[in-house]
Amino acid sequence: MFLNILFYIFIVSIFIQFLYYFLIFRKFVFYIPSSKKPADFKPVSVIICAKNEEKNLEQFLPEIYQQDYPDFEVVLIDDRSIDRTWDIMDTFKQKYPKNTKVVRVDFSNNPRFVGNKKYALTLGIKAATHPNLLFTDADCKPVSKYWISQMMSKMQTPKQLILGYGKYQTKPGFLNKLIRYETLQTGLQYFSYALIGKAYMGVGRNLAYTKDLFFGNNGFYNHMDVLSGDDDLFVNEVATDENTDICIHPNSFTESIPKENFGEWIFQKRRHISTARYYKFIHKILLGLYHFSLQLFYLSAIVLLIRNYHWKIVVFLVLLRFVFWYIINFNVAKKLQEKGIVWWLIFLEPFLMLFQIYIYVYNLFKKPKLWKTSIN
Repeated sequence: MFLNILFYIFIVSIFIQFLYYFLIFRKFVFYIPSSKKPADFKPVSVIICAKNEEKNLEQFLPEIYQQDYPDFEVVLIDDRSIDRTWDIMDTFKQKYPKNTKVVRVDFSNNPRFVGNKKYALTLGIKAATHPNLLFTDADCKPVSKYWISQMMSKMQTPKQLILGYGKYQTKPGFLNKLIRYETLQTGLQYFSYALIGKAYMGVGRNLAYTKDLFFGNNGFYNHMDVLSGDDDLFVNEVATDENTDICIHPNSFTESIPKENFGEWIFQKRRHISTARYYKFIHKILLGLYHFSLQLFYLSAIVLLIRNYHWKIVVFLVLLRFVFWYIINFNVAKKLQEKGIVWWLIFLEPFLMLFQIYIYVYNLFKKPKLWKTSIN
């Protein structure tokens, strides 16, 4: 009786997976990125919030100033750093005085929001001159000098919110593969949902929206007390089918430095996962059902194969599911310049699933306190 029920659970889990493949992910798999240039060069403020990022700012800020775009400023926000971050920002201000603004958040600004990135970003957004805002992080660099140009090419009325892709550097080791695979899966999901009019998140490493959209929706006010979510919770709150678009031209990507040990990566993922419970109900249902079906698929398949129950059918369906999953990931990885990672999928998917369960349970008992704790 138990095995009969488990077999039906196995069938249902695969059926649910295929519904997602054909109803949601298919839109992105067959999406063709636009290569058009901006119809007009809208003035834009590039906003970078940094906390103890002296090395990364020295390395990556020149890439921002070398962008091939006629009208942009760089707004640099020092969020209570205790290293040389402010000095480096001031150096760039002296070097590029016409298109640089610096904002310093110190412990006297608002003690309630100590350690809250959203408060620092809000100050930077208020200081920005231009109506269009483009966000990245201090440990990111644009992959080309046309990053601003490509992202702004999508900022055409009525679009006010542009979701970009932030990839990670390729380095040796299993952790790097896991980080890049997780980033690929996140991209597959949030781009797919945006294309069906259900955008639920973006990444602060590469995200653009207008000042009007920000202040017209009271900025981060509704979730200011939540540690993370300056990117995903804001997008989840304000995105609509009419005002949101995606940009996946290869020249529009940013590239970040990946974590080099599991502890730092787990801390980062704990912050990200902790925001999911604040998503809209429809997003929580859709995302939760997909991940739950994946867990049921692995659990039921393993038990059925161990017990040798209808093993030929189980093996056939497992292989069929992996064939389709490989096809989807191969196409998406090609779009997002992550082709080398696909061959590790059969190892990375179950490993990532177990880590996500671990992090979710961990967060139930211990909440992350700061958006950033280490000094680079």
